[in-house]
Amino acid sequence: MASYSTSVTPSSHLAAKLAHPRAISSHFSSNPNSLNISFPLKNGSFKLRRNAPSITLKTLFAHDPKAAVVTKDTWEKSVMNSDAPILVEFYASWCGPCMMVHRIIDEIASEYAGRVSCFILNTDTDFPVAEVYNIMAVPVVLLFKNGERKESVVGTMPKEYYIAAIERILKS
Repeated sequence: MASYSTSVTPSSHLAAKLAHPRAISSHFSSNPNSLNISFPLKNGSFKLRRNAPSITLKTLFAHDPKAAVVTKDTWEKSVMNSDAPILVEFYASWCGPCMMVHRIIDEIASEYAGRVSCFILNTDTDFPVAEVYNIMAVPVVLLFKNGERKESVVGTMPKEYYIAAIERILKS
């Protein structure tokens, strides 16, 4: 997990914690000196104005993916022609459960580095690959060995399910 640290004033740190991430808005006008950025909060709002004292917000979490992205263009080389066992998570960007599986796959990618290659494939942008494997819903995790599909885990499962499938592949 990446961690970004910058200086933060106590009041701006509190505002950043209370702000809803999707509610941050900015308003631009034709006057470059009139930039306003609002962070709606539960109890009022926090506003930044041009010429106000500068503050820097601290990023409390940033996703540092361990699983590489695979696309229809890189599928053959990365998955089908690999000598190593391969794990591929089929996901969609709008899918909440897929984000939970992403975290698990990233952990697995770190833990099994050098033994299993982990990839993610966005079914919205690379549907032809998903279609070949009859992926009708996401998330789905497929495991390959020597270019052949060996295991699948459908839906959001505990990490142990993915680990068990990987261990079966490694022993075969």
